[in-house]
Amino acid sequence: MAWLRACGPDDLQEGEALRIETLPPIALFRVGGEFFATDDTCTHALSSLSEDGYLSGEEVECGFHFAKFCVRDGRALSLPASKPLTTFAVKIGDDGVHIDVGERPYRQMR
Repeated sequence: MAWLRACGPDDLQEGEALRIETLPPIALFRVGGEFFATDDTCTHALSSLSEDGYLSGEEVECGFHFAKFCVRDGRALSLPASKPLTTFAVKIGDDGVHIDVGERPYRQMR
């Protein structure tokens, strides 16, 4: 495991997303007071879900072709996407929100 501090616990507001600069990037979502992390790139086309997507409840919709995914488990919920997003473990500590980025190279967050 390689835990990366993504942000402070209050830096990401309810219903917002944050792009984490790993390679490839990860999206961090705050929904219902919980944090979820998935691949940031839509599995149908190369669109950033955190920057170009629309978050509604536990679903994020791609801004390019309107594919939807569940941020909780990465499932593809509508076409044109059929492949799920990879999800990542998230933990909350006193010093912030951490994502297990595994072997992905990353730029250290502040």
